[in-house]
Amino acid sequence: MDRVYNLTQAYSQAPWRKQLQIIGLFLLMLVFVALVAGIYLNVTARAATIGRAIQAMQADIEQIQRDNADLQSQLAYITSAAEMHKRAEGMGFKPLVMDQSLFIVAPDYVERQPVNLAPASTPTIVSAPVLPPEYTESLFEWLRKEIMRSSFPFLTVKQ
Repeated sequence: MDRVYNLTQAYSQAPWRKQLQIIGLFLLMLVFVALVAGIYLNVTARAATIGRAIQAMQADIEQIQRDNADLQSQLAYITSAAEMHKRAEGMGFKPLVMDQSLFIVAPDYVERQPVNLAPASTPTIVSAPVLPPEYTESLFEWLRKEIMRSSFPFLTVKQ
């Protein structure tokens, strides 16, 4: 009891200790809040940086898609019938007249057979799979059969 009294008397005689404790607690809380704020800012900055990188990549994807569409439209224009006709005439080709064409008959020529990619159109019969009796008997049936087999080995149990 004297110890507690001495301790409380020492604290009451030195009020600066209480002030130091309060200041220390306040500084500890301030450091904790600063630490949490720093971690929050770090995570937020990383998320913003990654978000900007994603936006830049999406812009690149859209630009590449536009370039691809532009190239496809240029290809369509170049391979159009009118452009192909102009280029063929520029190279010296002339339109074919059927009276001027010459057909050559080749003996022993085997004509190409058409490719059939689809399966034969015969109807298929689907039947339900038949399970063996080992997979359809219950636990109690199996137990009864095993007891009968061990009790009366000379009898055969019908399934």
